[in-house]
Amino acid sequence: MNFSRTLIIKPSSMGDIVQALPVLTALKEAHPGAHVSWLSSRAFVGLLEGHPRLEEVIEFDRQRFARAGRSVGAMLDFLAFLKGLRQKRFTTVLDLQGLFRSGVAALATGAPNRVGFREAREMAPLFYTAEVALPRRDMHAVDRYLALVRHVGLPMPKARDHLPVAPEARESSRRMLAEAGLETGAPYAVLCAYARWETKQWPAERFAQVADGLYETLGARSVLVGSAAASASARAVAGASRHLPLDLTGRTTLKELVAVIAGSRLMVTDDSGPMHIAAAEGVPVVAVFGPTSARRTGPYGPGHRVLSGRAPCSPCYRRECVYAGGSLAQCCLRNIGADEVTELAIEVWRGRAG
Repeated sequence: MNFSRTLIIKPSSMGDIVQALPVLTALKEAHPGAHVSWLSSRAFVGLLEGHPRLEEVIEFDRQRFARAGRSVGAMLDFLAFLKGLRQKRFTTVLDLQGLFRSGVAALATGAPNRVGFREAREMAPLFYTAEVALPRRDMHAVDRYLALVRHVGLPMPKARDHLPVAPEARESSRRMLAEAGLETGAPYAVLCAYARWETKQWPAERFAQVADGLYETLGARSVLVGSAAASASARAVAGASRHLPLDLTGRTTLKELVAVIAGSRLMVTDDSGPMHIAAAEGVPVVAVFGPTSARRTGPYGPGHRVLSGRAPCSPCYRRECVYAGGSLAQCCLRNIGADEVTELAIEVWRGRAG
């Protein structure tokens, strides 16, 4: 297979992109001279720009192109985007998204090699020249992507720096933490109390209890991280805390978010995008899972701890709880106590310190 000009299609979401990065590492290790592009949604371009193994990040305007069926202007823009892909003369496309739009984009490139998963949805396999069959449906996302690596004849990646920390982001994140009140060189934990699905969000007051426990037992400050969408959850955590955590939600770029997480000693989190950044940076994670399965999307690699499955209906993969409004609402998460998460977080912190 000719990888001289390769396009990787994985536009979203943050966690999915991070978990797919080992594909890029494997490709560039085997073919260091290859020109590799990555098609990304506008919201996550900043995560990939400047990556040392990427020659190009192609922005996909999902909101604009979603109106192509209702707007002549949006349709013309989408057709121009597809024409631009074809002009880049890709030799191979790896479609890691597996949806109709990504399949159409793969076909539009005119690349002779277009590879995707047989289990892809929305008829995407119709646009592939080769399909990757997975041995199990419950494979972890990273293992799924590595199965595609094997299928196209690439060796497994040796390096583990799939998401390098930009030096300038490291410096700006240190300044940001200092301005927020963290002493220079002081170890800290990061907390992500937000997830895109409401059903994945552990109660804010329990995150506050964890932050208080870390401070009172270890003297460790907690830093709340996430996008602007996480700010309301962060305020709820801060409002319930006895020892005010530092709040950086909505204040960092994506590269600064990576740097803040990479510089921490521990992350406590829901099933979230920042959780996968922590795993990629080798930061030990204590994760609380409810409606989703850690076997599929948990923190990948050694040293992580997950509490999950505290209800017979879990995992249900629902964005709305079937018991919403009742006494059993989100019981899969509410059955996980703050004390046990705090105890586990302290154990992981001390293990890393040793």
